[in-house]
Amino acid sequence: MKKSRYGAAFIILAALLFLFLVLNICIGSVNIPVSEIPKMLWGNGADETFTDIVMGIRFPRAMAAAILGGGLALSGYLLQTFFHNPIAGPFTLGISSGAKLVVALVMVASLGNALHLSSWVMIMAAFVGSMICMGFVILMSKVTDQMSMLIVSGVMIGYICSAITDFVVTFADDADIVNLHNWSKGSFSGITWDNVVIMAIVVGITSICVFLMSKPISAYQMGESYAQNMGLNVQLFRILLVLLSSILSACVTAFAGPVSFVGIAVPHLVKNLFGTAKPIIMIPACFLGGSVFCLFCDLLARIMFAPTELSISTITAVFGAPVVIYIMIHRKKEKV
Repeated sequence: MKKSRYGAAFIILAALLFLFLVLNICIGSVNIPVSEIPKMLWGNGADETFTDIVMGIRFPRAMAAAILGGGLALSGYLLQTFFHNPIAGPFTLGISSGAKLVVALVMVASLGNALHLSSWVMIMAAFVGSMICMGFVILMSKVTDQMSMLIVSGVMIGYICSAITDFVVTFADDADIVNLHNWSKGSFSGITWDNVVIMAIVVGITSICVFLMSKPISAYQMGESYAQNMGLNVQLFRILLVLLSSILSACVTAFAGPVSFVGIAVPHLVKNLFGTAKPIIMIPACFLGGSVFCLFCDLLARIMFAPTELSISTITAVFGAPVVIYIMIHRKKEKV
């Protein structure tokens, strides 16, 4: 019975992924017929204008939303596992803001040449920022066992990093300000195929590593004592969780800026859809769910008030924040 539910849920997510991928390619300021897509892919008499729009702008953007959305959801799942906290995520713990700050510093330090920075440099800068903030959050988790205090601490770290980022922008030149403004709000626009290749490599390899850790994650979720009795090196395992989560979060922030609530909301939505918490199911499901969620939100961000484009975080917050509120109310009722 459960296996049939898993299969049906995966089919639903795969169908939604395909649907939103096609809609993201076809819908926009210029609507493109679905019949043109096969022609573009096979190079068989497609309209040149349509081809330029799709292959140069929309397709790489849609691929970025799918790849980075999956990576962000997986990052949130790892953080929730690490802290045993259902509302832990890159955004609420301030990790995304830390990554944003260091990337902003690197962009400003590049003396107006931010557009020419290597994608690898951006990822490394974001990773450093993620790890610094993660270190602060881990220290706070040692001081307090209260979920609310940990989240408040993470939010405060995020505000501090955002304030410093604003301070840095004040002293940047005009070119840097434009680049930082567009990127810091959270957006999948401006993605190139070179960017897609790099993010696919980073997110793909990291996600495979996470999947290979399914059994250790399952043991860890049963409690640290149980995991140790099963022969798991808990200290090394926790370090790997932090590193993998930070790499995924850093890659997302480097290319799309801070994207809110995806890492918190998607794992819970997926868990309810599949009716299980088994890591071997949840890991691929979270990735697919994050891809679908970000493709859907990016589509709305582009078309709701066209030609004005909303930031991706504006849309993800609308759908993600109610999930967080529900989780907190539900946990409160359980305690009562």
